[in-house]
Amino acid sequence: MNLDVRINNVHGSQIAAKITGVFTIDGTSFKFSAIAFGRIGGHNIGAKISKAVEKELVKMGYDVDEVINELQQRLVRGDITLPEGLKKESFADS
Repeated sequence: MNLDVRINNVHGSQIAAKITGVFTIDGTSFKFSAIAFGRIGGHNIGAKISKAVEKELVKMGYDVDEVINELQQRLVRGDITLPEGLKKESFADS
């Protein structure tokens, strides 16, 4: 699955942060939000998409759970694009 993740904004700290952004799949961009937790038990990210995005992904032939899983994995791995001026160190453990 060719999925690109771009972060628009991060509010929070290394312990917990709310993330908003856009992921692109097959040239189509979709908004998402996520809550990232760190520290106890390691990194964990819960991403959410709207019902309209879910419907569009199904129409495109994708399994919604697989897309969300891939999105979450890329967020955990740091396989993302950040806006200018934002550094991973400001919200993620180094």
